[in-house]
Amino acid sequence: MEEIYEKIRTLRVQQNLTLKELSEKTGLSVSFLSQVERGTSSLAITSLKKIADAFNVPITSFFDSENNQNFLVKAEEQKPFRIEGSKAEYTRLGGEFSGKVLEPLLVTLDPGKTHENVFSHPGEEFYYVLEGAVIFNVDGKEYLVKKGDSIHYPSELPHFWLNPLEQKAKVLCVLTPVIF
Repeated sequence: MEEIYEKIRTLRVQQNLTLKELSEKTGLSVSFLSQVERGTSSLAITSLKKIADAFNVPITSFFDSENNQNFLVKAEEQKPFRIEGSKAEYTRLGGEFSGKVLEPLLVTLDPGKTHENVFSHPGEEFYYVLEGAVIFNVDGKEYLVKKGDSIHYPSELPHFWLNPLEQKAKVLCVLTPVIF
């Protein structure tokens, strides 16, 4: 995450923006943006998207590394992370190269957890349940997706998920566009 905070500050300085000007473009407070640049505040993906839009760069630019253009992602390089406000743990499985459009992830949902926000955004999503079961609500219709089952839908439809079991669920997820 430290690289993201540094990239935000670098972009702001390169574009000759003050924190106040960035605040006006994003709707985020000056104090929050200052804390983000110093790495003392968590950053939700929605806030990062607002910042990316203000800089007129794709959100993926915060995760791109000029030194890391790898196609192979070894198991020991796969680090789980959580997004503020999310009940899921994510592990990036995809390689690093410019222009990629797929985002493959391993998603682990804790028992009984609901992804409370309803999402709707451009792209599409594919999920394959590796362990447990997940209920996907897509456009108001519920789908029980068990181990070995998959679901694929356009992300423009309102959607959310939940783990109805008393055990963790593990899901292979491939989505577009790249958001992490």
